[in-house]
Amino acid sequence: MSRKTRFVIAGFGNIGRQIAGYVAKDEAGTLEIAAVAARNREKAREKLGRLGFDVPVVSAAEAPDHADIIVESGTYDSFREIVEPGLKAGCTVIAVSVGALAENLDLIDLATQSGGTLHIASGTLPGLDLLRSAREAGIDEVKLVSKILPRSLAHEAYIRDNGIDLAAAENACVPVFKGTAREAARHFPRHFNVAVSLSLAGVGLDRTMIDISADGRLPGAQHTIHVRSPAVVLELTSHNFPSPENNRTSRIVAPSILAALRQIGNPLRIGS
Repeated sequence: MSRKTRFVIAGFGNIGRQIAGYVAKDEAGTLEIAAVAARNREKAREKLGRLGFDVPVVSAAEAPDHADIIVESGTYDSFREIVEPGLKAGCTVIAVSVGALAENLDLIDLATQSGGTLHIASGTLPGLDLLRSAREAGIDEVKLVSKILPRSLAHEAYIRDNGIDLAAAENACVPVFKGTAREAARHFPRHFNVAVSLSLAGVGLDRTMIDISADGRLPGAQHTIHVRSPAVVLELTSHNFPSPENNRTSRIVAPSILAALRQIGNPLRIGS
């Protein structure tokens, strides 16, 4: 039987509220929200009350005082503000806004020094267990081919600066970007968390190649991973549907965090 897992939700926007909503309906009762960290505390209390929770609303710096597991569900800009105090305190921090990690790689060193753990929940991307296994045998090539809904990319500065016509992508596949994962994370910092997750599981930010297109004919983001190794050849595709609350976020993100939390509290571990 799974043990109860207590955690802090740090960032109470769309994803944070979705996580709380799942916990409120959790029949197994193995997950417990110890506190919520939010900049707008009054708004967070109001949202928590609607979901039936009466827990402390604190700052990101205070989050480690309430639990040793922190779920970062903030934004690109708040990533370090949330993650750094948790790691300094030796907590396990489950990260959502992983695209920001490309500009904050020193946090990995901080986790090593403090005894904390930076956990990248991988439920939004297929094949990462097999990719980690392939890394042990050696990897020749990793490539991610992503097709994204035009409306999800519309606010990215890269689109505007390069004069990419997303109107044409409503009825066709329009090339947007080709380059390394490091470059993809820099150009799409609030959108392309998957590029960083894939890189860290495999051959790194500079050897992982990313190919992005906009395609309005799809029901959601489509990600295809290509891996070539002496041990295995992998090609896997996922179709991630957009969240009803925010079409720039995949609906699978919050469930992926729940799955990661259940692994922590479960005596049976599945996956490498």
